[in-house]
Amino acid sequence: MGFFKQLQHAWNAFFGNDPKNVDYWGGPPRTIDISPTYLGSSYNYDPSRVILSRRTEYSIVNAIYNRIAIDCSSIDIKHVRVDDNDKYVSTIDSDLNNCLTLEANKDQAHRQFIIDVVESLFDEGNIAIVPIDTTIDPSSSYDIQTMRTGQILQWYPDYVKVRVYNDRNGQREDITLPKNMIAIIENPLYAIMNEPNSTLQRLIRKLNLLDIVDEQSSSGKLNLIVQLPYIIKTEARKEQAQQRRTDIEDQLANSKYGIAYTDGTEHITQLNRSIDSNLNSEIDSLIKLLYSQLGITDSILNGTADEKTMLNYTNRTIEPVLNSIVDEMKRKFLTKTARSQRQTIMYFNNPFKLVPLANLADIGDKFTRNAIMSSNEMRQIIGLKPVNDPDADALRNKNLNKDENDATVNASTETDENVNDQGDPNTSSNEKIAGDTSLSDLVPKD
Repeated sequence: MGFFKQLQHAWNAFFGNDPKNVDYWGGPPRTIDISPTYLGSSYNYDPSRVILSRRTEYSIVNAIYNRIAIDCSSIDIKHVRVDDNDKYVSTIDSDLNNCLTLEANKDQAHRQFIIDVVESLFDEGNIAIVPIDTTIDPSSSYDIQTMRTGQILQWYPDYVKVRVYNDRNGQREDITLPKNMIAIIENPLYAIMNEPNSTLQRLIRKLNLLDIVDEQSSSGKLNLIVQLPYIIKTEARKEQAQQRRTDIEDQLANSKYGIAYTDGTEHITQLNRSIDSNLNSEIDSLIKLLYSQLGITDSILNGTADEKTMLNYTNRTIEPVLNSIVDEMKRKFLTKTARSQRQTIMYFNNPFKLVPLANLADIGDKFTRNAIMSSNEMRQIIGLKPVNDPDADALRNKNLNKDENDATVNASTETDENVNDQGDPNTSSNEKIAGDTSLSDLVPKD
């Protein structure tokens, strides 16, 4: 395309949205307005984001929710096909797999969607994954094109009422859907996190009380006691004491440096230390108890955990949550016909993610030497591009010379052929001679 053609067909987001835009190269004015008159409801924040309850949004519990949700989203979930032994065979190219690996909806990628699911699950205890756009009516066989997280409001025998974000009008709407159409997920850690008297709920209440105490202690009050030189028992004396307190407050408020004066007979006592309470000690004990029940440590939250700690955390915390999500998707989003065709939904955790580079070389040598992984597969784990060498995709021991292997195979093949030509190798030499010699050759001649 030439220079003037590029100028003619070029489009800029800012110039293209201006209806008064003109062609400065001498052409007629162009009116390009790609936006309709009404764009819909507008917000100064993303309305599709998960909204946590007020009892947790101001406490450190959000950090725990977010840490577990991020770790769950880092594990790949795919729509796959398995063999008769439930072993992974191939990935199915479907709209459902596109939701799980690329884009769940027009507002969320697949990892943001899983974070939304896990955080809502921890906050509510029970959530619904609602198929929004499907190929045909969801009452029959269909393929899911987009999905969103829904808050369950009411339960019925065969239906649930959920609140879902409608990306057409930008509002959260309440809809009633059948249970067999949506994935209803229950928090596997419900007894620890969502029960009214569970460890996490007790910790939330204590943290909220601590926030209230901190706000009161930092509210700017002086906490002074003024001792007047007379006894306050009558109403006149009380009014006089009230007037004296008001005078001191006005002096402190209206003074540039906050200075007030008192009479020489008055004594002022400042309460400069707070009342001692056991809130901090109770919160520390509840945090330790919660960490032990969830399988979380301080090293996991600050990123200094070793491989064994992360393995224990993955097995005790991450995998139960992912199993609940995957099993319910498998039960509701795959029909019996699809399951009979060996279709399923699985999650794949990278076992080499936490392996140090010094140990990865030794592991790669063992895996390639024992024909478990090819060289190109190990290169992808390290982050290198695969090579076009056919030997890099072969499952064989690279420490053995390929030519020697071929020679050994050829030698063994020739030995087998000779044995087949000569008969049984255990046959004695006399029997071989007798078998190859005719009777006339054994008769002596004159």
